[in-house]
Formats: sequence, C-alpha cells, structure tokens
Amino acid sequence: MADVIGNKDAKNFGENVAFANNGDFHVKGAANLDWGMKDRLSRIFNPKTGKTVMLAFDHGYFMGPTSGLERLDLLIPELAEYADCLMGTRGAIRTSVPANYNKAIALRASSGSSVLQDDLSHESMVVDIDDAIKMNASAIAIQTFIGADGQKETIEELNKAINLGSKYSIPTMGVVAVGKQMERTNKFFLLATRMLAEFGAQIVKTYYCDDFEKVAAACPVPLVVAGGKKIPEQDALTLAYNSIQGGAAGVDMGRNIFQSKHPKEMIQAVNKVVHDGFSDKEAYEYFLDLSQIKAEV
Repeated sequence: MADVIGNKDAKNFGENVAFANNGDFHVKGAANLDWGMKDRLSRIFNPKTGKTVMLAFDHGYFMGPTSGLERLDLLIPELAEYADCLMGTRGAIRTSVPANYNKAIALRASSGSSVLQDDLSHESMVVDIDDAIKMNASAIAIQTFIGADGQKETIEELNKAINLGSKYSIPTMGVVAVGKQMERTNKFFLLATRMLAEFGAQIVKTYYCDDFEKVAAACPVPLVVAGGKKIPEQDALTLAYNSIQGGAAGVDMGRNIFQSKHPKEMIQAVNKVVHDGFSDKEAYEYFLDLSQIKAEV
C-alpha cells in the first residue's frame, strides 16, 4: 500500500495544455476504448463540439415528485429536443420518454434510501446490466460517496458497474456525491474526480468549485458539471459558462431547467453556452429574448 504520510500537494496541473492522448477521437481519455464504447460516448458527447448538454430528471428516485417533475410525460417532450443526453431512471424513461426520440440515455443505475432518512450515502447498483442493455443505455450512472460513511460500498458498486459496463461496451458515469456534511472544496473534488477516473469510469459527473481548471486538468476523462439546486437563470448560465471555460465537457442540469419559469427557453440558452460558445451574458440575453417572444405569443 502506498504511504500517504509525507505526500506533497500537487502543483503542476498544466491547465493550459491539452490532453495528450486523445488521438483523433473527440472524447477525452477514450482513444484506446473499443468501437462500441466509443459509439455510445459519441451519442452523449456531440462529435462536432466534444461537449454535452444532459437533462437530469432522476430526482424522483429518492425525492419523489419534486417541483417541476410532477408530470414527466408532459415535461420531457417539451425539453428533449434540446438535450444531447437524458439522465433518468428506467421507470421514468420507459413510462415517459418516447422511444422514437432516439436520444442518448444516461441510466441512473444506483439507489439506496429516500429523503425520509438523514443518511443517503449507502447506495447499491440496483439495475441489472441486462436491463441496461435492453434499454440501449449510452451510459450507466452510479453515485459514489467519497469521504462519507458509505464510501467503501459505493466504491465497490461503482467498480462492479465499470466491470459489467466494460464487458458490454457501456460507459459508466461516476457521480461525485456531496451530502450536507461533506466538503465542497477544490481539494475534495481533485481527490474524488481523480479516484473515480482511476477506477475506470469513462465519465465523471461533479460540481463546479474554485480552481476548477485544476480539477478538470487532473481528471483524465470528461467532467460533466451538475447544475445543483435551483438558482436564478442568469446565475445558472454563469455556472455553465464558467464550467465550460474551466475545462468541463458539458453540464447536467435538472432543477435549473425544469424549475425555471421558462424551461424550454432555458435549456436552449444552456445549449448556446455549451455548443455555440456564447458567454453567460449573451446566453442570458438570448434567454430573455426567447422568453419575451413566448410571452408575446
């Protein structure tokens, strides 16, 4: 076992140096993967930009029908056109996402407890890999609690998913969890994202933090930044802009889209930041213009 005593803090992240092992493939760290894995990653990450807009609506697996997600069957058809990838549970996808949308699916494959319990850190892989194959999942998502009580078991479940996914060429997205008592520092995210990538996750979903450029540079697979709790639209677009500028390969937004007063317009504005190079200010003006047009109609 490596001796952690006496380790020195990392300093040279080379933030301004491009990842060196991409070859001619557009997804970071995936140059040496097999064809099937690359095909699925190409459904998630737009080959033209190398980035993704994920629409997350998997909150019901532990929160129930939270605000904005009361009627998935009405919400998803309104927003799916503007997302590269839909992130949800198998129940939500099968019941409320028409199969002819032909969208990439990040399948929430872990679960544990509900908001009725204080400790949410104990999750297991609850979706059988055969079911993920049946659903033509482009990725399976496993929540991992680094630094929490459930760290060991969620790491084991993540590795279980990676092993099964590798067998059938389905990428695994390791999701960095942050509970109420867990730190959200640059040091924490440097550790957590790097751990998940070194376990073999092909995608890591995390949160934005100070010095995010270092976190992105130190992680050898694409980072997708979570939107988190609902904040004002302008702030959410700034979060998306800072994430992309900091090296993220996309954003996975849920509440900041479906809890907006204008969710369809909001996801289009996020798209402009991620794929079209809009600044946060330009994207917010675009959002306001679209919202005004909708109000006038």
